[in-house]
Amino acid sequence: MCCEIKRRFLLLYATQKGQAKAIAEEICQQADAHGFEPDIHCITESDKYNLVTEKDPLVIVISTTGTGDPPDTACKFVKEIKNKTLPPDYFAHLRYGLLGLGDSEYMFFCNGGKIVDKRLQELGAQHFYETGLADDCVGLEIVVEPWIDGLWLALRREFTSRNIKEDMSNNLRAVSNGVSAMTVDPSMSGACSLDSEIQHLKLEDLEVKATDTLSQRPANVHSVVSVQNTEPSLDRSVPPLSKSTLNIPALPSEYIDVQFQDSAGQELSVSSLISDGTVFHVPVTKEVQLTREDAVKTALLLELDISKTTFCYQPGDAFCVICPNNAREVQELLHILGLSERKECFVCLKIKQATKKKGAALPEHIPEGSTVEFILTWSLEIRAVPKKAFLRALVEYTSDAREKRRLQELCSKQGASDYNSFIRDPNICLLDLLHAFPTCRPPLNLLIEHLPKLQARSYSASSSNLFQPGKLQFVFNVVEFPSSPSRLVSRKGVCTGWLAELVEPMLQPHKNSLNTKEGKSSTVKVSIFARPINTFHLPSDPSVPFMMVGPGTGVSPFIGFLQHRQKLQEEHTDWNFGETWLFFGCRHQDRDYLFRDELRSFVENRTLTHLKVCFSRDPPAAAEKNPTKYVQDNIRLCAKEVARVLLKERGCFYVCGDAKHMAKDVNDTLVDILSTDAGVDKLEAMKILATLRQEKRYLQDVWA
Repeated sequence: MCCEIKRRFLLLYATQKGQAKAIAEEICQQADAHGFEPDIHCITESDKYNLVTEKDPLVIVISTTGTGDPPDTACKFVKEIKNKTLPPDYFAHLRYGLLGLGDSEYMFFCNGGKIVDKRLQELGAQHFYETGLADDCVGLEIVVEPWIDGLWLALRREFTSRNIKEDMSNNLRAVSNGVSAMTVDPSMSGACSLDSEIQHLKLEDLEVKATDTLSQRPANVHSVVSVQNTEPSLDRSVPPLSKSTLNIPALPSEYIDVQFQDSAGQELSVSSLISDGTVFHVPVTKEVQLTREDAVKTALLLELDISKTTFCYQPGDAFCVICPNNAREVQELLHILGLSERKECFVCLKIKQATKKKGAALPEHIPEGSTVEFILTWSLEIRAVPKKAFLRALVEYTSDAREKRRLQELCSKQGASDYNSFIRDPNICLLDLLHAFPTCRPPLNLLIEHLPKLQARSYSASSSNLFQPGKLQFVFNVVEFPSSPSRLVSRKGVCTGWLAELVEPMLQPHKNSLNTKEGKSSTVKVSIFARPINTFHLPSDPSVPFMMVGPGTGVSPFIGFLQHRQKLQEEHTDWNFGETWLFFGCRHQDRDYLFRDELRSFVENRTLTHLKVCFSRDPPAAAEKNPTKYVQDNIRLCAKEVARVLLKERGCFYVCGDAKHMAKDVNDTLVDILSTDAGVDKLEAMKILATLRQEKRYLQDVWA
């Protein structure tokens, strides 16, 4: 009997922070057991695949970045398939399935995947499997796991359908050549109806069929843990979960061999971490605390000296800051893992010869000649929320039976709710797990295999190079993660906490209306690089009116807008300048009214035509007829002016700040205003707003 030939399919991923890649690798991990051979590539590696000649099924896993853009790794691909000269049957030979990743807190949910999905269909490609859209807001695995489980059934049907068509084609060819045709089973002749069945395969069906697939997974755990406390926690479960038979993921194949070397190598710089851009090491020349000490959040402004570099920017541009992990956390991790004495050893990474991982490759974000300490400080996101595959791998390096069982529960299908409650939602990281499960001692290679790349953090410029030549300013809140039952210690954000500690010694008392602190002339340097795609810019025509909405630190890029506009007005007195509006809001007028003096100055010199402010935690003044709490309240009060600027004067509307609440509320407010002014229903108003987006007259720079 001949050995079964595994059926190949092309697997492409487009990732921004590693999520899509990890999911694609999970598909690879499972494929072998189902009789498939995935040919996996990053979508940028176009020299390794060719969609024009591809004959096998195509599977795409793609994330979304920014406010709805494809990830940077997919930009070239998207540009190529959007070529308007391509014929409508360009991809008529392609049969594909697509899994999009996104976050519903952003307005353009899974838009990266939707863009590719729509364009492939416009070029003639057809689904063999229904598109899945996974939401990181509620947990990617809720869609990802059943989508992967159902993929194998869809692939089997696709190959069966293709074989039937090939047999029928061969038979017809034989008949036309005068040769007796092979007998075809009548029950297998309905290839068209089979295509239709596959085309309408629903995720609801997949969730039912996933039970059979899961039962084939290798690990079934039957042990029962006696629990006295009735409340579950990160390291403790209760019935019925503690008494359940578990379906846990297959054990991921280890693929990296770590060798420690004492010999000295070339000293690394952070520039080695960035392969697709120039890194600039620039001094911090000014530090200002913009909020009072008793404000809910601490906002800092940093000024960088870029005068001796080729770094250039426009107001509204974003740039990236390369930051390290918290030094204390790195040292604690080294201690727990028993690597303190080896932290200065150089690490040599190789692919394990016996690994079963498909497409195993060394991570590009770990430079050659890295020390153990460098890797944990600059290369790996040690704060990342552990994926279920990582939890499954940690089980093998945990010696206590109770701890092993709990880790198995947290990565199992049955423990999905506990995973969300005790790991995903509270943003638990590896250190928290190692505290909760003290007998867990993973080796360094496991961290390298499962922890994603430490990403540079993006910030918006809050200055104008025309107004302040050679200077780049940006503003941020110091992010706080309070302690919780699962996280014993409070933490600050990786980058904002690092920046705050970096400049704290330079901050001196500074008397102004908010009693903030200001520092100058530090010798501290930070490393930055430009973001490749920025569209959040001023109108090219200065006569075009525009409105800005920026509560809290969302006002940051608009300071740069106004600085730039002021300088242009000073230099070009004969130009016609359109009116400018700013809707700003904060909690307390006397605690966190950012740039209060600067904004008043802009109003006085007519750079800013209209300033509308609100304070959500201050009681309304007795004389106020229409008290407002939020920026959208002031926008509604100015509804006629908003409609005039957008519809009659073809102005621009900018929104910067929180995506989860503020940006959605502002969007809904605009829909209501446009609906009322144009006398149309909300659906038609939403179409008007969509047109404004396409025309780059409604622009957002938002974050979760």
